Amino acid sequence: VSGIVYEDSDNFGLFVAVDDLYSALIPKNELYGEVRIGDRVSCRVTRVREDGKLSLSLREKAYLQMSIDADHLMRYLEANRGEIPFTDKADPALIREKMQMSKNEFKKAVGNLLKAGKIQIGKDKIVQIKNGK
Repeated sequence: VSGIVYEDSDNFGLFVAVDDLYSALIPKNELYGEVRIGDRVSCRVTRVREDGKLSLSLREKAYLQMSIDADHLMRYLEANRGEIPFTDKADPALIREKMQMSKNEFKKAVGNLLKAGKIQIGKDKIVQIKNGK
């Protein structure tokens, strides 16, 4: 679904008008990156409450989101000389701030890239493996 953000609540998250018909909420724990009042957002419905209001997520289902997150990490690595200056053991707040994803989502993406042979995990950083090295 798509809608327009009309309110930003520190306690709850973002309130969205969907199709000028339904009231919806993107909970605080689902917010990544910058979304402002007036922005049009494309979301996935995660729940329809008894009162008819919708709960939304900006992210895809986990099995789809994992490859999106892995691509995001690869772009970060390429833009930062092949290094992420922390590992999957880092503080969740640091991961959320730097990567715009939860620690759990980060760990899944790291695991995906590790399994594909695209990264190595060091003591305090993640390093991109270049082809032929």
